[in-house]
Amino acid sequence: MDRVENRVLIKFSGEALASENGFGIDTKVLKYLADEIKSLKDAGFEIATVIGGGNFIRGVSAAQDGVIRRTSGDYMGMMATVINAVAMQEALEYDGICTRVQSAIKMEQIAESFIVRKAIRHLEKGRVVIFGAGTGNPFFTTDTAAALRAAEINAEVLLKATKVDGIYTADPLKDKNAKKLDGITYKEVITNGIKVMDSTAVSLCMENN
Repeated sequence: MDRVENRVLIKFSGEALASENGFGIDTKVLKYLADEIKSLKDAGFEIATVIGGGNFIRGVSAAQDGVIRRTSGDYMGMMATVINAVAMQEALEYDGICTRVQSAIKMEQIAESFIVRKAIRHLEKGRVVIFGAGTGNPFFTTDTAAALRAAEINAEVLLKATKVDGIYTADPLKDKNAKKLDGITYKEVITNGIKVMDSTAVSLCMENN
C-alpha cells in the first residue's frame, strides 16, 4: 500500500519526559511536546507517536543482575510506556486535541487494544494515536515498535525525537570527538554501528522505504 504523504510517526524517548529530574514525568516538558504536536497537526499532518519507558524502567537494566528475568523486565518496560502514553494523551487533550491510546498488551480500562485498521481510521478522522506497550513482545525495543507501527499505518516519515540535534558517529554527550553526519544510508547505520536506533528498527525502515 502507498505511503500517506501527510502521515508522520514520532518516536519520543521516555527519558525526555523526565527532563532534568531523570525519573518520572515533568509536566512542563509534557506540555511543550503536546504544543509541538499541535503545531504539526495544525499544519495538516496526521500524527501517531510511540514513547519509550526509560524514565521509569528499562527491561535490559532491570534484568542485568539476574534477579529479574529479561522477559519480565521487558514487560515491566512495556507497562511504563503505557503510563507515558496516558500522560501524553492527557497533555494533548488539554491542548484540545482528540487522542487515542492503543496498547499492544490488553489494558481495557486504560487503552484500546492495537488494531491497525482502527488506528488508521482514527488518523483519518484527525485524532492523534499513541501506541503503547511496544510491540507487545519482549526483546524488542520501542525503536523497533516505532518502525513497525510506522510501516503498518503507512506513514511517510518516522521521526525520532532525542536529546541531540542529529545523527553523530558516536554519542556526543559521551564522546567529545563525535562528528555530526549530514546524511547517512540505512546500510551505513548498520555497518558502522551507529546507535541512533537499534539495527532491527533500521532494517525495518530500510525494508519499508
